[in-house]
Amino acid sequence: MKQVLTVSCKLEVSPEQSTKIDETLQAFAKACEYVNQTVPPNLMNELAMQSLIYHNVRDMFGLSAQLAIHAIRRVSGNRKIAKKDSKPVTGFAPTSVTYDARIFSFREKDWTVSLTTTGGRERFPLAIGNYQLGLLKGQSPKTATLCKRKDGSYYLNIQLESQPTDPPQSDEVLGCDLGRTDIAVTSEGEKFSGKEITKVRNHFAKLRANIQQKASKGTRSNRRRCRELLKRLSGKEKRFQAWVNHTISHRIVTGAQCKNQIIALEDLTGIRERTNKQPRSNKERRLSNSWAFFQLRQFLVYKAIKHSVKILFVSPAYTSQMCHKCNHIHPVKGESYRNGKRFACGHCGWKGDADLNGSKNIAALGASVNKPEGSRLFCSIADTLRAIESPHCTCTQVSVG
Repeated sequence: MKQVLTVSCKLEVSPEQSTKIDETLQAFAKACEYVNQTVPPNLMNELAMQSLIYHNVRDMFGLSAQLAIHAIRRVSGNRKIAKKDSKPVTGFAPTSVTYDARIFSFREKDWTVSLTTTGGRERFPLAIGNYQLGLLKGQSPKTATLCKRKDGSYYLNIQLESQPTDPPQSDEVLGCDLGRTDIAVTSEGEKFSGKEITKVRNHFAKLRANIQQKASKGTRSNRRRCRELLKRLSGKEKRFQAWVNHTISHRIVTGAQCKNQIIALEDLTGIRERTNKQPRSNKERRLSNSWAFFQLRQFLVYKAIKHSVKILFVSPAYTSQMCHKCNHIHPVKGESYRNGKRFACGHCGWKGDADLNGSKNIAALGASVNKPEGSRLFCSIADTLRAIESPHCTCTQVSVG
């Protein structure tokens, strides 16, 4: 599977080059606006749009051939995404421009890049560290995106394509249960506690509440400063979340790679919408919704591809209610052997951490998916539930092969 890794590199820009970049960003955004307003809204095919408006875009905005094509391509892509979300394309900000091999090049000998602007071709030194140097060494990137950040600095996001080796065959499955009290618990007992993380998140929530209270009672200038402070606070919390998720996903993936294991995760698509329908306090809702679990899943997936580790997604149904020792579920509908972080099976007597129990169930389900001809569990959870609900059936144990 081909993988694309984006390396964010800061550019060293002179005042004259800064003017040329800003002009290019403005021209590119205006070209996108013109294409979006001129081309019929139901037309999304890039080639069809290009045949209608390509020459006009070049003549009106002074873009090179490839920049004009990329402006049309951006409008086409945005329209396709907007159609899925049933929302119209509203506008384009002068903050980024996409490049390909014809208008962008990377030179390793002096660590510089060459970009086409509306004022001609310009070469920029890269202000990067050892991490970026290691990733770019020996590479010949073909695509990049030029971005201007809020602080006025310029970054080039360089895309590197790689072809990781296929994951090796393995019968060993590492189950991973994602949660809130513990961000992640593996079937081998490794835990990534969320206690300190919850403390930091509560600190951010308290700060936001205090700032919002001051903003509601202050002067106009005070409200403006409060809004700016809230934006900075939001960015700080997002960076904290990304750092934690990167750390957890790296440790899980590299650990599985060293032991030649397959990682099994729950398929939690739509879990937020389902849980939000349940009656909960505002604090519980905030703690459940504010952590970036989808980001953690994305990090696990792309790091697994990079390190040639296979990932399986299994159904989350009853993984937290079934005992991993005897595969028994509480016979009374609506009741469970789980109580918070504790799990006490009333059938075999096993007691322990509820998330550890869930991760072991996920590992067992992953093993059944990975090797169906010799699966450990050959009857579905749904069949077990029907057996529990039937008043004429006393069997409440999942069959084990």
